[in-house]
Amino acid sequence: MKDSPRPAVTTYPLDRAAHEAAIRKAVREAVLAHARAGNPVATWRDGKVVWIQPEEILANPYFQGHD
Repeated sequence: MKDSPRPAVTTYPLDRAAHEAAIRKAVREAVLAHARAGNPVATWRDGKVVWIQPEEILANPYFQGHD
C-alpha cells in the first residue's frame, strides 16, 4: 500500500511567534542543563568563539525563574 503524499510544509499555517518562543525555551533549557552539569557553553561574540562559564550562566537573570 502506497502512502498518500503529505502536503508541502508551506501549506501549513505559520505561527512565527510560537515557533520562536519554542526555540528560545529549548535553547534556555539546554544552556541551563549544561551549566547545572558544570559545563561551559560556547557562543559567538564580536567575531570570536568564547566560553561562558556555568557560574556566569546561572547568575544571568535570563536563566532564573524558568524552571
